[in-house]
Amino acid sequence: MNEWLIYRGTGQPHEGIDRLPPPPPWRNFDGGPEVSPPAPIDTASTRRLGLQQDLAEQYRPGPTELELINAALYLRRPLLVTGEPGSGKSTLAHAVAHELGLGRVLRWPIVSRTVLRDGLYQYDALARLQDLQLARAGGDVGPDGEQPGDGIGRYVRLGPLGTALLPARRPRVLLVDELDKSDIDLPNDLLNALEEGEFAIPELERMADRHPDIEVLDDDGGKATVHGGRIRCRAFPFVVLTSNGERDFPAPLLRRCIHLRLGVPDEDRLAAMVRAHFGPAAAEQNEQIIRQFLDRRPGEQRSADQLLNAIYLTQQAREEDAGTRERLAEELMQPLNRVR
Repeated sequence: MNEWLIYRGTGQPHEGIDRLPPPPPWRNFDGGPEVSPPAPIDTASTRRLGLQQDLAEQYRPGPTELELINAALYLRRPLLVTGEPGSGKSTLAHAVAHELGLGRVLRWPIVSRTVLRDGLYQYDALARLQDLQLARAGGDVGPDGEQPGDGIGRYVRLGPLGTALLPARRPRVLLVDELDKSDIDLPNDLLNALEEGEFAIPELERMADRHPDIEVLDDDGGKATVHGGRIRCRAFPFVVLTSNGERDFPAPLLRRCIHLRLGVPDEDRLAAMVRAHFGPAAAEQNEQIIRQFLDRRPGEQRSADQLLNAIYLTQQAREEDAGTRERLAEELMQPLNRVR
């Protein structure tokens, strides 16, 4: 094992993140005050990695993949991961968070209507207006027109990207899932936040002279303090941008990313995934289905989810009914790009 590797791909949690050296001078951030440690790994990671994490892990990176993942950690650069559906792109983020103890993965799913602000923060102006009207009716508004108590912070909630950029001691893991589903503007809009590691909340900036520190909600469901209406990271997050290769990205985004292309999972990786989800003997018991999954014509696409579905369902069929098991597996593992 190369000593420089922080993420080793073994699936065994360790404190290697504390050995990460300081960032390059051009990627050094000094945000503050430091926020509390993140929420622990949640069930989303358990579903991805499997219940038998001590036996095997779904994601087993090869040497080149390990080097590129660690390059993103060292250089504080986003990791752009491309590959076919089911090749393990999203799972990579959960595997890194699990092994390095980086807490709950912040997931930002992208659709055609997604805009940058969705990932940074949401401000519920309508709810604040309604509460102010109720407070005025009850005579519970100060001379400056503001509510007592939590005030405007109650109506601001940070999104996954905004939470990832909070000034934490350790990097958060942010999964920007299926970026190629976005409209043409979002990749370009992401550039400044990913390059500068900070963003402003105008609704809070306007109040910074009177209220320099305001508590807001974060994507973990907790609270974070925003100073001066701006958020600036301390440890740049480990950002995983996934793409199914359905579109090209602008050159300015590509030059700011480390690009990793994942190939189709081989038999060893699929067997490890099956053991992680179904137990230590599951790969041998379902060897025929795994080989059936791998037996495809050139150009055919299958997702690892199809394999898991086939194994789970065929386990429910009677063992002596081999014909039913084979038929179920064949139906559930039809190529995704083949019209029935």
